Amino acid sequence: MLQVRDITKRFGDVLVLDRINFNLNRGDRAGLIGPNGSGKTTLLRILVGELAPERGAVHLAPASLRVGYLPQALEFQPKATVGEVLRAARGLEEDGEARLARLAEAVAQAQGDALAAALAEYDRALAEFQESGGGRLRADAATVLAGLGMGDVDQESPVGALSGGQKTRLGLVCLLLSQPDLLLLDEPTNHLDIRVLAWLEEYLAQYPGAVLLISHDRAFLDRTVTRILALDDVTHTLREYVGNYSDYALSVDRELDRQWATYREQQARVRQLEASIRHLDGKARGIERETEGGRHGRMAKDFYRRVAKDVARHATAQKRRLERMLDSEEMVEKPGLTWKMKLEFADTPRSGQDVLHVAGLRMGFGERVLFTDVNLHLTYGARAVLVGPNGSGKTTLLRCITSALSPWAGEIRLGRGVRLGYMAQEQETLPPDATPYALIRGAAPLDETEARNFLHYFLFTGDEVFVPVGQLSFGERSRLMLALLAVQGCNFLLLDEPINHLDIPSRERFEQAMARFTGTALAVVHDRYFIERFATTVWSLEDGRVRVTEIG
Repeated sequence: MLQVRDITKRFGDVLVLDRINFNLNRGDRAGLIGPNGSGKTTLLRILVGELAPERGAVHLAPASLRVGYLPQALEFQPKATVGEVLRAARGLEEDGEARLARLAEAVAQAQGDALAAALAEYDRALAEFQESGGGRLRADAATVLAGLGMGDVDQESPVGALSGGQKTRLGLVCLLLSQPDLLLLDEPTNHLDIRVLAWLEEYLAQYPGAVLLISHDRAFLDRTVTRILALDDVTHTLREYVGNYSDYALSVDRELDRQWATYREQQARVRQLEASIRHLDGKARGIERETEGGRHGRMAKDFYRRVAKDVARHATAQKRRLERMLDSEEMVEKPGLTWKMKLEFADTPRSGQDVLHVAGLRMGFGERVLFTDVNLHLTYGARAVLVGPNGSGKTTLLRCITSALSPWAGEIRLGRGVRLGYMAQEQETLPPDATPYALIRGAAPLDETEARNFLHYFLFTGDEVFVPVGQLSFGERSRLMLALLAVQGCNFLLLDEPINHLDIPSRERFEQAMARFTGTALAVVHDRYFIERFATTVWSLEDGRVRVTEIG
């Protein structure tokens, strides 16, 4: 279906992709992974023709192959309604239905020879409609809408009023309803709740075409893909691995272990040869010194000189052997340690034992009640995860805790000595004109060198620290928000989808940092790997109620 041959892409002098090659056949499920900035989205945009490669080609077979693409940042007409977007996605089917309706009316009005001709044309149109899968989308629409949690969304609602998660799901609905032969999905799991993730995993497992997806959700990759295409941000090349993400991670660990073992063996041999060369060189010089002065006669001196030359020749042979070894293609380089985000939360004063108390909380918007009679308690050091369907009120509950929203009823009380830090899902707390450098200097008493060194831990290097927030990628903004939380020394963290735009290495660093964080945390998150490693308690918000489950 898809052949990618020698794709190379640069932006200016910066090489992003170098001779990328792979194939996708019908039924394949491939996950495209790599650190942020390694070129994943660039590669997808080349595959759909939005970007032209510097060299190489993309071949689709047959040429009529239908490709469906879900970009990371979805754009809809600002005044379009949900219903209009869905009807546009079903456009071809509705055109076919309208044609059949017109032909049926013509059949009803025709007589004699005209009737026979009208019936024949109707039969041909019906056969074409059925062959193209006509009627299927209408039947599938309810299933897909319900599965992606869009079944109860008012189709007269403007798209601009939807949340980030609802926009992602609307884009998925449109894409899945069009039933392309090849699905290209750029981070489809962002903003999806656990129930919708499970539905999407099952849907993709049964999908008749091919799927290539970018995702940092390790559990989602484990459940959906059978091949991993890994982009390297250092070499800018791609390697293919059979299996899901866990299989890939195991293969990489084994490769790294083998590379280290071979490297250490080779280095030991190099040190051995170098020691032998030093020994022979020293021995040759020592023998030559024996011929100096008058201690030995002519015959003895000639003998020592011959021995010295033999030792020197042996040393030269060893040097050439070492040079050949170092120049050999079999020589393994030292395994590289790719620079990854370093996240360390500063030491902060301990808060009191009671950190958060919520009693009788009730909140909604307009006539809609989101939740009622919510009673919750967090003590120092707790790790709570708040889960629930999109739109159930998770972000609203967090914003009530921060006092950004006032609840309809109930009490929220923070404990003694609590220093609250909030990471917003939509990143709206970051001023678009500010720079990472200015924000860090404003958040902590750091001089210029300290601020730049600190931002370097979060992968902001060189002049990147002076790029306005509005020009940063979603992943860069997430890293900046984490940097601000770390530098402020907060001891109670409210994290609304903190790892949505982080790549897998950065998610792992975040997990490690949270494991060492000594304060209290409440996070809205749908990454099941993260939940398993982080949570001491789970708050499930559904149907207006919160159910508390203690873990371990």
